[in-house]
Amino acid sequence: MSDAAQPTAAEVRAAVEAVKTALDRHLAAVERRTGEDDQAVYEAFNELASAAETYDELLYDRYDEVTPFEIPGAEDSLPPYAGPGEPNAVSVLIRRDYSVAEPQRLLAQAQRVEAAEYEDGEGANDDAAATVPGALGVLFGEFEPDEIASRHKEFGLEEGDSTLWVTAVDEPAEPGEWLEAPFDQVDPERVLCRFDVSAVFDEDHEDDDEDHEDPEDDDEGLDELDADDELDGDDDLEPLDAER
Repeated sequence: MSDAAQPTAAEVRAAVEAVKTALDRHLAAVERRTGEDDQAVYEAFNELASAAETYDELLYDRYDEVTPFEIPGAEDSLPPYAGPGEPNAVSVLIRRDYSVAEPQRLLAQAQRVEAAEYEDGEGANDDAAATVPGALGVLFGEFEPDEIASRHKEFGLEEGDSTLWVTAVDEPAEPGEWLEAPFDQVDPERVLCRFDVSAVFDEDHEDDDEDHEDPEDDDEGLDELDADDELDGDDDLEPLDAER
């Protein structure tokens, strides 16, 4: 950075004062916390992170020094909330990833859904549940996403990462307005809260568990897996809701 572009000593001093103010506000918000998801604490945390990052950058540019502060995931985190103070409506964005762990189980469950829906055989599409894409269409068309999530193993699926974003909107969208591109117009500054679930969060715990495993327990687990590993027709499938 050239000398002309360097911040002034006054700008660095102002930045550190902003950090002090943000620290006081964060502590005050924590002391007044009303629950685990207190919006005031969330906003105060983001303001503190932003102020600390600004100070760190200016300090380095001016004096070639750094701070000992590190904000986890600061580059990937959402910006401070800048939406309406009292939102009239919210939009909930959800993504859940799955892998098809047991294709035969998936196909069998989809075929059972088709058979239950067309008990008399009329109107049934024999090819609909005969392929993995068709079976996925049958199951996701029959069950709500939350039910798929709670019964994913029953359907031969394995959970991957998932995320849920709650965003503030000025007014509810018109029917059909966003269906073609549901995630294209998300404003990060209007995200009220976000919840992520990922296997990477559990890696450290899994490593600790592996260090304390008993070899004898491993052998027993393998024996049980060998005995129950293969599906045995419909006997190995969980019952579907009779009235579906």
